[in-house]
Amino acid sequence: MRAVRIHEFGGPEVLKLDDIERPVPAPDEVLVKVYASGINPVDWVMRNGAMRSFLTLPLTLGCDAAGIVEEIGSQVTSFQPGDAVYGVANFFSNGTYAEYCAAKATQFAPKPKGLSFTQAAGVPLAALTAWTGLFEYGKLRAGQRVLIQGASGGVGSFAVQFAKAKGAYVIGTASAQNLAYLTQIGADEVMDYTSQNVADLVHEMDVVLEASPLRDNKERLKAVRLLKEGGILVSVNTDLPFSDEVTEALSAKQARGELAANQPQREWLEEIAQLIDEGRVQVWVSQVFPLEEVAQAHRQSESWHVRGKLVLEVVNQAQAL
Repeated sequence: MRAVRIHEFGGPEVLKLDDIERPVPAPDEVLVKVYASGINPVDWVMRNGAMRSFLTLPLTLGCDAAGIVEEIGSQVTSFQPGDAVYGVANFFSNGTYAEYCAAKATQFAPKPKGLSFTQAAGVPLAALTAWTGLFEYGKLRAGQRVLIQGASGGVGSFAVQFAKAKGAYVIGTASAQNLAYLTQIGADEVMDYTSQNVADLVHEMDVVLEASPLRDNKERLKAVRLLKEGGILVSVNTDLPFSDEVTEALSAKQARGELAANQPQREWLEEIAQLIDEGRVQVWVSQVFPLEEVAQAHRQSESWHVRGKLVLEVVNQAQAL
């Protein structure tokens, strides 16, 4: 099968399209024929070596996928060959930039009926990251106020919509060209972080979600000031621990800081699919690349100016209908 792999860490030039053996699913896994794979910042973080202590080369990149179940492991009862699914690969293992991927069955769910495979591939990792951050770590409830930093990106776009669907008051930050987009997907207030001093305008937040790829504890210190007493600062950038200064600032406000590690739970994917099929959550795919143009896709992702999601098309969409 064709698969995009890295044999060394580095820039987009290390991405190679190889011909390798098709994986065999373990007893608790499904083998998915991948129709499309989402592009996520963690993909190029892995590629450039920032997570090398967890990785073994050569490695097939890619975390999320949509496709058809090709084969099931001996212990799997939740799926049958031919089922249309979406979900995530086993973390720090061979991924979804490939024609087939084997992963735990509990990390997949039936694909949202209203989405194409290409659209569905833009959902799993970003949506699960937003869901985990808001509800598992942020404990966000109806009527609470949440500030979402980096609200126009893949994770942020889902976070805005999930928070609204659950009845929260949502403030989103983004650059000027994305403010109308944030209003379109449901944000109650929008702010241009490049020209507005958010700290002067926002106070008493129950939750601040750091969904921006910017990794900077000085910015986190500013976010703590926006929280109410007892509020929660949640970051999806789990590779950057909170500094002592951030921890002390949180303590002084009797607030909590949480690094939200993604939890790929089938029941959350099922609830997300229901929200999508009910029309309460939209999926925004800004650009689709063929597998052969994966390096260009990574360069685009690394620009930090992506609205919604980028997707790799493994099987031509016309063939996937």
